[in-house]
Amino acid sequence: MERTHVVKNIASQLFVAVTLMALPVRLLHATETALVARGRYIFALAGGCGCHTAERGPVNAGGRPLKTPYGTFYGTNITPDPTYGIGGWTDRQVIDAIRLGTRPDGTVMSPVMPYPAFSGMSDEDVTALVAYLRTVPAVARANTPHETALPLFNLLMRVWRWVFFAQPHPPATAPREGVERGRYISEHIAHCQECHTPRTVFGTLDRSRYLAGNPDGIDGEVTPNITPDRETGIGDWSENDIVTLLREGFLPNMDNVQGLMALLIDGIPAGGYKDMTEEDARAVARYLKQVPPVVHRVTR
Repeated sequence: MERTHVVKNIASQLFVAVTLMALPVRLLHATETALVARGRYIFALAGGCGCHTAERGPVNAGGRPLKTPYGTFYGTNITPDPTYGIGGWTDRQVIDAIRLGTRPDGTVMSPVMPYPAFSGMSDEDVTALVAYLRTVPAVARANTPHETALPLFNLLMRVWRWVFFAQPHPPATAPREGVERGRYISEHIAHCQECHTPRTVFGTLDRSRYLAGNPDGIDGEVTPNITPDRETGIGDWSENDIVTLLREGFLPNMDNVQGLMALLIDGIPAGGYKDMTEEDARAVARYLKQVPPVVHRVTR
């Protein structure tokens, strides 16, 4: 009996030891899973990074054309493919591409990739986003060269960044609620100003007409005034109207949005604005309701 008790005691101690050894692994797995889930949500808030997925093409494998007054730019491959995508990049290099517009080889991206907006993305959010991007299936698809008549393009992008891009000071954590949460999502993840603000001759945002609409948007689209101006903007919209637009794609008159905005809302299989939580959509709505109204009737 005594020997049996000793054996049972040893077995019990071994079980406890093995359980304790496995616990950090389970906790690490749970932490990684939570990080990827957060990254997937940030990806959705960014419109599913839709510019990087061609119509009916593999997710994030690039190839979507974006027509601008400066030429046609093609979304790049941001899958974990080591040859054509970001599989050979370190996490820091991917973060620098997102927030600083620089590639590992030192070249500077066109601001068509809205790194000036993403530069304010918090450390926790950009880290989670990179963790999620690592989980997307790798696709060996070569990048399509941009079609632009701009002379000395690579040098020009470097000069543009030097002149117009301010070194960012992103927060460690993102605002959690309220108007400040809405501003953060609108400016630094959903990048609303990149389409809804007119641009100067230098391709920079005309901040004097912030969110007042752009007659020369991506793919030649006219983007509307979304300031609270009652005559030319969305001053007559309620918060619920804005929430419904963001999450369902319907205007107050029950018409549905089209073009690039529809792509951002619907996203790709991995998500889009439609996956925004009620709380976040309402925070964005409250932010848009309090930006300065601008009288600007957008026509072509």
